[in-house]
Amino acid sequence: MKAIVQHRYGGADALSLEEVARPVVGDRDLLVDVVAAGVDRGALHFMTGRPYLMRLGTGVRSPKQHVPGVSFAGRVDSVGKDVSRFQPGDEVYGAAKGTYAEYVAAPAGKVAPKPPTLTFEQAAVLPYASFAAVQAVRDHGRVRSGHQVLVVGASGAVGSIAVQMAKELGAEVTGVCGTRGLELTRSLGADRVVDYTHEDFADGSRHYDVIIDVFGRTPVRRLRRALTPRGCLVIVGGEGDRWIGGTQRQLGAAMLSPFVRQRLVTFIAKEDAETLAVINDLVAAGTLAPVLDRSYPLREAGDAIRRLQDGSGSGRVVLTV
Repeated sequence: MKAIVQHRYGGADALSLEEVARPVVGDRDLLVDVVAAGVDRGALHFMTGRPYLMRLGTGVRSPKQHVPGVSFAGRVDSVGKDVSRFQPGDEVYGAAKGTYAEYVAAPAGKVAPKPPTLTFEQAAVLPYASFAAVQAVRDHGRVRSGHQVLVVGASGAVGSIAVQMAKELGAEVTGVCGTRGLELTRSLGADRVVDYTHEDFADGSRHYDVIIDVFGRTPVRRLRRALTPRGCLVIVGGEGDRWIGGTQRQLGAAMLSPFVRQRLVTFIAKEDAETLAVINDLVAAGTLAPVLDRSYPLREAGDAIRRLQDGSGSGRVVLTV
């Protein structure tokens, strides 16, 4: 089969289109004929090996996983002997390792039926972002009707779903993004939009019951100023130096949380079919929709990665196989 392959850490320059063997399917796996694969920052971190701390798990000198990609949508080709929920021909989407390829072996517990109202391209960009957004808003932020919610990074993959999820739960949502993302964030249903390049969203002039901070850099002490006295800050990842990224901010929040009235939460998202089922319900209800930017054929994966890195688009980038 054809696949995008990387033998060293890097960005678009480290990728090549090669012929590789089809993946081996385990007893609890599906072999999926990939139609589309999401291009997201989760895959980018694995490709670049940054922050360097993550290489303790992904390979110190070179990536253990040579085919990148973590989200997909496609049709089931075959199933392992312990899989009963899916049959060949089913349209599915989910998470797996090595999705930038014609076929991927996906754990059945990380796969769900593709929403029939979505294209394969739309479905392919949802899994990675959905796991983080749904669990941040629903499980850790405990957002409910009447809450004032601030989403930092509202126009990004995770943030855009977090905005829509919080609105569905009845919250009044303020979205924070750069100038380029203002219209997109408004279109997602945000009640108020803040351009962080012109306005300080954490100056303490407004207070929120829940703050969802997606891959941000704002110090925890400043975010706490924008929380109500018993509000909740949920940190979803983080950006920082090339060595440990935003880990120090997450660790600091976790250590401080037991000693303050506010809840300061960090978490590792679970990749599971239950979260995708929530997304399916929201899509069916018409309250959530992914926003696509551009599609690229598999052979142009390098261009898709460059598009993601330069941030020139408005919406999600996807590969078609």
